[in-house]
Amino acid sequence: MPRLPFRHALAATAACGWLLLAACSQQDQNTPSQQDAAKAQAQQMAQEANRQLQTYQQALQQKNDELAAQIGEAIVQQFPASDAAKQVQQTLPEVEQRAKASADKRRLAALWSYQVGPMEGGTQSTASLYSTRPSGDRSIRLVLRRHTQWGESVFLFGIGHGFACKGNCTITAQFDDKPHPLRAFLPTTGNEPAIFIRDDKPFIAAMEKTKRITMTVITRDGDKQEVLFEVGGFDSSKWQPLGSKK
Repeated sequence: MPRLPFRHALAATAACGWLLLAACSQQDQNTPSQQDAAKAQAQQMAQEANRQLQTYQQALQQKNDELAAQIGEAIVQQFPASDAAKQVQQTLPEVEQRAKASADKRRLAALWSYQVGPMEGGTQSTASLYSTRPSGDRSIRLVLRRHTQWGESVFLFGIGHGFACKGNCTITAQFDDKPHPLRAFLPTTGNEPAIFIRDDKPFIAAMEKTKRITMTVITRDGDKQEVLFEVGGFDSSKWQPLGSKK
């Protein structure tokens, strides 16, 4: 391989030196800029985390646990290494638990319907809800009724041909998984798919202390059904009392 003349080799060496020097200079110029950008980004993230932390704390002060839980979860997911996330994690588990309880309470309350209106020569006030199981077209309705002429009563209203019961029969039931048999009877008309609870006042008093009632009912078609009512959202103040008919 031919050797370069000395002056050419010297020129090549000088050129390489200049290239290395330019590269080093460029690296020196970029490093502080990259560091500044990373530092600025970290500051922005910390500021955003702190801003969301303030919103989280405001939601707690307003006792809005559901909103606080959403904000707290977002802080922990988006800024896991931040001081804000560490601070949120000290209270977030309790907030999430309260938020879940509030959401469930609202769901249970929404299951109930309260109505007042005319009914066969009088006025009736009802509080009712549909079974959670069975649901849809096969659901059964639990009705608490006050009527100006008929008084107070509790009954199940189903579909099809109604329920099987001879005279006074017993419905197997559990109130929050504790056995609570119910005496029942069919309406005298016999034309409605309904069955009445004999001891309505004790039933209502026990129901108000209960979250879930399960009953096993038998239809006139011979089908045995287990019925679940989630009664924990009942609000007695919304079930309007009525005076007797004059």
